[in-house]
Amino acid sequence: MTASLGSLSLPNRRNVGDSLSFLVRGGALRWWIDILMVVGFLGLVVGLLSVERQWIGVLRPTVQIDLSVWALPKYTFFSLTRGLVAYVLSLLFTLVYGYWAAKDQHAEKILVPLLDILQSIPVLGFMPGVVLSLVALFPHSNFGLELAAVLMIFTGQAWNMTFSYYHSIRNVPGDLREVATVYRFSWWRRLRRVELPFSTMGLVWNSMMSMAGGWFFLMITEAFQLGDKDFRLPGLGSYMSVAAEQKNGWAQFYAIIAMIVMIVALDQFLWRPVTVWAQKFRVEETGSVTTMTSWFLDFLRHSRIVAALTRGTGAVLALFGPKDTVAPLPLPQATLLPSGMGSAPELTASTASLLAARPAGPSWLTVIVGRFLSTACLALLIGTMLFGGYKLWALLRVVPGADWLNCLGAGGVTLLRVLVSTIIGTLWAVPVGIMIGLSPRLSRLLQPVVQVVASFPAPMLFPALLIMLHWMGVSLNYGAVVLMLMGTQWYILFNVIAGSMAIPADLQEAAFSYNFSTLRRFTVLYIPAVFPYLVTGWVTASGGAWNASIVAEYYALNKGSDPLMAYGLGATISKAAFHENLPLLAAAIVVMSALVVAFNLSVWRRLYHLAESRYSLNK
Repeated sequence: MTASLGSLSLPNRRNVGDSLSFLVRGGALRWWIDILMVVGFLGLVVGLLSVERQWIGVLRPTVQIDLSVWALPKYTFFSLTRGLVAYVLSLLFTLVYGYWAAKDQHAEKILVPLLDILQSIPVLGFMPGVVLSLVALFPHSNFGLELAAVLMIFTGQAWNMTFSYYHSIRNVPGDLREVATVYRFSWWRRLRRVELPFSTMGLVWNSMMSMAGGWFFLMITEAFQLGDKDFRLPGLGSYMSVAAEQKNGWAQFYAIIAMIVMIVALDQFLWRPVTVWAQKFRVEETGSVTTMTSWFLDFLRHSRIVAALTRGTGAVLALFGPKDTVAPLPLPQATLLPSGMGSAPELTASTASLLAARPAGPSWLTVIVGRFLSTACLALLIGTMLFGGYKLWALLRVVPGADWLNCLGAGGVTLLRVLVSTIIGTLWAVPVGIMIGLSPRLSRLLQPVVQVVASFPAPMLFPALLIMLHWMGVSLNYGAVVLMLMGTQWYILFNVIAGSMAIPADLQEAAFSYNFSTLRRFTVLYIPAVFPYLVTGWVTASGGAWNASIVAEYYALNKGSDPLMAYGLGATISKAAFHENLPLLAAAIVVMSALVVAFNLSVWRRLYHLAESRYSLNK
């Protein structure tokens, strides 16, 4: 594992990178690369100016969506901007919340169950309150509605990223912890040199899945209706929604093509370079692994502008970032840090005596400030929860007992659908994810395909699936499992791929050296190695299935027609939101959250403990 999260240096490659290096020797191509960078930057500025005009524009009662194909580039850019802004917020939330939960044992008892609850609340549970509040806060501009759309996409992105980061910090290998202790790393240096690099692989793949989760409810987010109120925003999701309402087949086809182009562009210009860059954070001591490649990352590496910006950013971080003020302990012999930091020193008896004589750790000032900030933030969070609980009680006390019983029964049925969809997703995603993660060639070929399929808003396919299920004679009570599977399986697949890519190459070579059969490699090495990632995938997949239930159990094929409805808690939530029955909506969400938390504590928490104690490669 390398020393810095911000370096862009990569191993030499024999394809695109070598070709570019050959052409760059004369210096001519560098100028063209810099010119293209400037042109791209100017185009981005022009696009952001159009987004800025949209955000600060006057709030209109209704927005007319132009179904012309020429309007699609603008609408697609609007949706892409909302998704990227939501991702930045999700990443910041992940780094702060996940680190806080992993480092403070007292706060962890509240933060982790709260994360379970937040993950279980469907988009429609957040949407009415957030939209109405922000629109009232900014009554004369689109900013409140745009911010509400970003926050709704955020709720589809943040939770699985946070779970991944939290469990990665909890599972940092013991030898790396010992190195940080011996060299008396400050909290900042430990985070930057050890914890962030170790978490990178899982965080990158869960980031890709988070973007896909944000697109899942794009049609609802950008074309939200609450009773007779229409909160529509220009974007690809509203374009899809209007095209479906008007049964405009060509517009729906154009929207599908635009969505695919946007996802492929994101893969090539963002996720593929980041995935290739993240390979250097693999935790292994020996063994060789075939490196992945990215033409765009090679392109950036040969840009003088990017190089200058990288040096400038590094200088600023070095100047204003936290400093290490504690000197390292003297070791009995010269040692280096692992992989770019060197290899971990063995804690010999003399080293142990040094540690006992001069214990390493943060300074007393750092400890006091950290505890004060954590306690203050926890008190603020608890106060907010109590205030929210008081407001929630005002809604729940008017809900009759019959509605509560109906919610409980419907919740049990939806829970059964969630488990069935998770099991089905596991059966195919585990072997496929392991094969993709272990093969750079398959990863290079299939990652764009997986990105497109996973990121495509599944509700757009629901009409075709419902027609097919009706033709097969399958009612929605059973067919809802198929629809929920569309929002479940990708979380499992992406986590298994991330876990497979993190398997050390030396263990793979050992399995081949001992002539393990394919079945034995799967049962002895691959599945145990990816099991911690698989548990994270199960938790986030079940949360995705609960969210997908609100459209899988209650779906209107056409505007104005009676919706198809299955018995379940998702249908109860959708029906309550459609009729603006806020007390019943709140009661259904409370029941859903209680079921999710109870199942997490009784099943997922035990599996997490099993993964950490028995199947972790880092113990």
